[in-house]
Amino acid sequence: MAYRCVVCGKGPAAGKTVSHSHRGTNRRFLPNLQRIKVQLPGGPQRQYVCTKCLKSDRVRKAS
Repeated sequence: MAYRCVVCGKGPAAGKTVSHSHRGTNRRFLPNLQRIKVQLPGGPQRQYVCTKCLKSDRVRKAS
């Protein structure tokens, strides 16, 4: 699966899961990507777009 938004370039971020004892284990924060049909000049194409770009109308969905 693609882990990068084609509009804004948002991708995975690294961090720690911190337990109650404050012990940190490595984890990844993955963006909420949706595979949608995007209207492009050459015609509709399926691409991965994050939900923040979808909600802010940075992308025009194809019907």
